[in-house]
Order: sequence, then structure tokens, then C-alpha cells
Amino acid sequence: MESSSTSTIISLLVILLSFSLASSDSFQDNFYKCLNSQISVPLSNCFYTPNNPSFTPLLNSSAQNLRCLLPSVPKPELIFTPLTESDVQSAVICSKQLNIQLKVRSGGHDYEGLSYISETGTPFVVVDLSKLRSVSVDIEGNNAWVEAGATVGELYYRIAEKSKIHGYPAGLCSSLGIGGHITGGAYGSMMRKYGLGADNVLDARIIDANGNILDRESMGEDLFWAIRGGGGGSFGIILAWKVKLVPVPETVTVFTVTKTLEQGATKILYKWQQVADKLDEDLFIRVITQTGDGAKKGVRTVSNSYNALFLGGVDRLLQIMAESFPELGLQRKDCVEMSWLESVLYIAGYPSSVPPEILLQGKSTFKNYFKAKSDFVKEPIPESGLEGIWKRFLEEDTPLMIWNPYGGMMSKISESDIPFPHRNGTLFKIQYVTIWGDADKASPGRHVEWIRKLYNYMSTYVSKFPREAYVNYRDLDLGMNKYGSTDFVQASVWGSKYFKNNFNRLVRIKTKVDPDNFFRHEQSIPTLPKEGKQRRRRGRRSHHQG
Repeated sequence: MESSSTSTIISLLVILLSFSLASSDSFQDNFYKCLNSQISVPLSNCFYTPNNPSFTPLLNSSAQNLRCLLPSVPKPELIFTPLTESDVQSAVICSKQLNIQLKVRSGGHDYEGLSYISETGTPFVVVDLSKLRSVSVDIEGNNAWVEAGATVGELYYRIAEKSKIHGYPAGLCSSLGIGGHITGGAYGSMMRKYGLGADNVLDARIIDANGNILDRESMGEDLFWAIRGGGGGSFGIILAWKVKLVPVPETVTVFTVTKTLEQGATKILYKWQQVADKLDEDLFIRVITQTGDGAKKGVRTVSNSYNALFLGGVDRLLQIMAESFPELGLQRKDCVEMSWLESVLYIAGYPSSVPPEILLQGKSTFKNYFKAKSDFVKEPIPESGLEGIWKRFLEEDTPLMIWNPYGGMMSKISESDIPFPHRNGTLFKIQYVTIWGDADKASPGRHVEWIRKLYNYMSTYVSKFPREAYVNYRDLDLGMNKYGSTDFVQASVWGSKYFKNNFNRLVRIKTKVDPDNFFRHEQSIPTLPKEGKQRRRRGRRSHHQG
């Protein structure tokens, strides 16, 4: 796979310069003319303005958070669905020359909708990669090329189609777009065995801010480092990933055991915190906390569901659990042996009657109005702290919390190996979610206030200096870039939470590969101020001090 020729880019720039100088047409018309001069297929197949009846269904198609689709939220001026890599290239060059902000969507799962909405009100174009979704699996070479618009479920299915003993350690939700998913790290139920999806990337194809198509060799190791965990939308457009396959047994075992407060949930969860990161690395047990009906009718309670994947058979699993976590009381009847692909469906929450082909549809089963936040925990939360969580959970309509265990391979990889820094010393990650329905869609204030209060309460029990957060659970409460710009000091507030000490290296790489900050959004990596601006700032400071 080779980079596109420089001559194509130069010819585009010449054409675009004439547009920018002579055209007084509308936003959409300029973009349309530009693309139309370069793309061979009819633009009617891939160019959607708000006047097109397909615009809204397309915008809504992969959006996971309905909060981002409300009428009050600014929408794109148009959506472009490229059919080839060169189409994406044209979109980048057109956007840059016409000074149009471009946003890129591969799956639409970003929690704040930053790939398809604008919090700043800046007019923008969405490049939707949903038609770029080919998957090419090479079992002999132990790798796969997967285009950015494919979902993790499609990748899993295509791997299992070729082999029962190969897999890939990425997301638990099967409708995640692989392009953006890996840019944030990509954790899943095999992370304790093999690390993150981003830890298992061999190569990539991206389009940079100049419209060049680059692979690992031509982009260089710095940029290759940055795109594997440095967050989406800052460095370029991911076209495809080359991922490393990992071995999985023909038979794996899953279970879900639920304990309510009345069944000793607090003490069991306290014990889980002490052992979850130290268990055999073949075993991943996450905890899903929800509210529901208690033993007494009409009285709500809190329940913790222990949802697990074990890379092996039931006999060895029961032995490990008896030795390491007998408090859960796991029994053989709780366990189900199945193939790895079937476990993907199980962990994603599909009923056992659903065939694996559902993964090829690439559709999200989780579409709600919601707000989410995240934390990383270094020391077990005491029982008194857990009881404070339960009290707050019972005050909210539909709260959700998911605790994902670390340890295993996650503790063996250096914090600086890729931008994702949450490694050794982390016991588990918490995801907090509050969900509401149509009745509250116009005024979700009480739900958002609830999750912010819970987050404040948790400050005692989680990581500090910085209080860490997971970039794939975007949270604009942590701060956001100002209209049309990024500021290093301002961005450091959330950048240090997402990336810790890796943030400064990300900023240096961003400044080098995209000095004009073409790829930007509300929480994109900033560029360093240009030297002229720095001198002026120093001059103003010295004059003020004088």
C-alpha cells in the first residue's frame, strides 16, 4: 500500500485556490464543487445536506448518545460518506483550503458526540467513514487489516470465520467503530491477558493535515505512537489499522453472578477490589452496579453483577475461584462453556438465541440519553465508602456503574509505551453513567447534577494528582477548547487526566505534524504557541513587570 502521489495533491490545491478566490457561493456549494472536481462517483451517493431526506437518518445512524441529537444541538452543514481513501483525501484538502472545520466519525460512540456535533457553534462538515469497513484477515501472518468504519464486532466475526483459536483484545460493545476505538486505547475482556487493542497494533494508514496518506514507515514512530491511545480527532484521519491477532482457546467460559445488598453485596465487592487485579490473567471479572426491586415489594435495592470471561474450561475456572475469590460462591451451574466468538455476544449483552451474524449489522444496542464520567482506583474503597455510593444510587432513577479490573498484562506494559497511561498500580477503572428517557430529554439537569455530585463524592477514593480519566469516555465537564482554538495551559487540565505525563509528548507531536491545528475539536490535543506569539507574550509580561 503506497502513499498517493504529490501531483494529485498539487492539482487539487490549484483548483481549490481558484474556488477560494473567486467563489461567493454557499458553504455547501463550495464544498460540493471542490469534491465534484476530484471524485469519480456521483456525489449524490455520498453527499448529504440538511435538505436531503437521508441526512437525519444518516446523522442518527451510529450516534449512541441521544442527548447529542436534540434539536438544540448544532448539526453539521453536511455529511460526506467517502467510498475510497482518495475520497477522504479530497475531503481533507477541500476542508483545509476552504477553511471549513472537519469532524470525522467512524462509529459514533464518543460520549459527548464530538465527532458529529459542535459545542462551540462553529460550522463544520462530518466525514462519516461507515462505508469504509473492509476486513482482511491473515491467519498465517497472525494479523488483520481493518478499515476505520468497520465495527469491532465485524472484526471479531471475520477473525472467527477464519479460525477458532484466534481473537483480538478490543471493546466489549460490538458496535464500536474500530477507527476511533483504538485511538483511545480500546480495552476489553482480554485486556488482563493481552493488554489493550492499541497495544496490539502493527501498522496504520492515516491521512495527515496536508492530505497525505501515510503508513507506519512514512509517518514515523512519533506519530505512530500518538495515534495509538492519544485520542481521536487530533492527528489525522485513521483509514485502517493493521492489528495483531492473539491466541484464544477453542473453549472459553463465561458467567454472571448477581448479589444484592441483602445478599452481602458490600462485603463481596470489598473483597473483589482486593483480588480482581491479582487473579489469573486468563480471568476477567467486571462488576456492573444497578438498582432494582429488593426482597420487599416496592423497596429498591442495589445489585452488583459479576460478569466474567475466562480463557479456559469450567474446571480450571472453578479451581481458581475457590482459591482466590470463594466469597462470590461461584458454582458450576453459573458457568457456560462456549467459543470465543459466542463469548463476544455474551459479554455484549445479546441473548443466547441471537446468531453471531448480528455482529455484521454493526448497530448499537445501546441508544439512550446519558451522561458518563470515569475514574481510576489505586486502593480498595472501604465498606463505608461503598455504602455512601449505594445511598446515592438509590436517589437516582437509572444509575449505572461498571468496574473493570486491571492487573495482568496491564501492569507489565510501561505507562509511556503508548499514550494510554493507566497501568501499573491501577486496581480497576470505574465508569459512571446516568440514563434518562424522553420525559426528561429537554431538561436533564437533575440527572447531570446527580452524576456530578457522585463524582465529587468519589474524589476521596480515586486517583489523585492528577485525578485520572479515560479519553474514550469523553467528559466535557473536565474542560474544553475555546471557539476555534486550543490553548496549551487550558487543555493541560483535562490532558493530564487523560494522558498523565504523556500529554506533553502528544502536544509536541501535534505541533510538529499539524502546526496549524487543522484537526481540532472541543478536547483535541493543542499545539504549542508559535514563536512569534510566544515572544509577544513574553514582551507583554516584561512590560507589565517593568
